[in-house]
Amino acid sequence: MPRAGTRSASSKPTRRSVPPALRATLAERYGPVYSGPEADRHLLALKLFATCGDRVTQRAIELDHLPLVGIVDYKTRRKEAIPRGTFQALAARRTIRVKNPPGVLTESLRRAVKELVGTGGGLIEVDGEEDLGALALVESLPAGATVIYGIPGAGVSFVRVDAVAKDNVRHLLAQMEPKRVHRGD
Repeated sequence: MPRAGTRSASSKPTRRSVPPALRATLAERYGPVYSGPEADRHLLALKLFATCGDRVTQRAIELDHLPLVGIVDYKTRRKEAIPRGTFQALAARRTIRVKNPPGVLTESLRRAVKELVGTGGGLIEVDGEEDLGALALVESLPAGATVIYGIPGAGVSFVRVDAVAKDNVRHLLAQMEPKRVHRGD
């Protein structure tokens, strides 16, 4: 039994929720945004990168330039379904499935990203919403890597992982509301 005032493992937050006041900040652009052939050129020039979102992950696979990690939920704009076989080239490395509700970043998603970054990469299939997985990617990838994610109606954002990006993610995570869940994430 933990000493008085010591947090037990069960009291640890297992998810962070986006408060309404933080939504506009999360919608800001944290890197350059490209579309069409220009986005393809920038994607093909990347060495170590990860993708968050079905369309950007799909495009990287179509260009035969696989990311280290791809995070998908098999939906675009939470509506259009993506066929399961679309991500097979990346899933062949390894696949981890996690639950992650909309507007939330679960510890299970963060752990899955960290695990795949450390063990050769693969695909993370999200039951729920993958959008905040980009934060986990910046948090876990080494400096010099790039995180790319789609911005509906605008194109693809390219975020270079460096000390500033990692500090920004830590700051954003600190502003999110920690929640404890008793069973699972």
